[in-house]
Amino acid sequence: MNRNISRAIQQVVFAAALVTPFAASAESNFQTGAGVLNATANVDFTITIPKVLFLQVGTGTVYANNNAVNLITFTVPAANVGDGNAVAATAGSGDLGNGTVTAMVRGNGGNVTLGASTLGAIGNGAPGDSISWTQITTTPAALTTATVLPAPTLVNGSSTNVGLTAVNKVVNQDARWTYSYANSAVVAAGTYGGVNTNNGRVLYTASLP
Repeated sequence: MNRNISRAIQQVVFAAALVTPFAASAESNFQTGAGVLNATANVDFTITIPKVLFLQVGTGTVYANNNAVNLITFTVPAANVGDGNAVAATAGSGDLGNGTVTAMVRGNGGNVTLGASTLGAIGNGAPGDSISWTQITTTPAALTTATVLPAPTLVNGSSTNVGLTAVNKVVNQDARWTYSYANSAVVAAGTYGGVNTNNGRVLYTASLP
């Protein structure tokens, strides 16, 4: 056989081998005739959704990490110390101002639990001076979704978890959480809590089994 012809045959066979896998993965339909013709072809799709859990309390960006921690500040007027009249937070407190923060939980793997924990009563650095976390109340209000995210009740230690019920395995709840100081006890003068000091920090935890 002519060497050039042999080489040409080999190239054709090689090209056919490359084309065959692609042809096998597609579908075609050929129709002929005098009447109405309908040709059909199918395409299959696969979409992979990862399991996710997102929690935001205060400043944050959806589906991203943000290390900013908001500071909520209360200043009790001297004439109202311990008189039982709740005290609102200062204007600059929280990402939404006036003691209000953005709170959001998103998950897609079933029911979620949400809890809060502290290291104990808030102190001012002096022995015996403390304010119970039960003096800090959290009031949820609607933000963007129809389902308002409930807030765990703050205590000295670990709170009771709040259960978030999934719909079709999805939890998508948010709220405006507004903190206030109950001011129902007369306590020693001083500045209690602070930026991660004197037990002034709350840790919120969302859990998805």
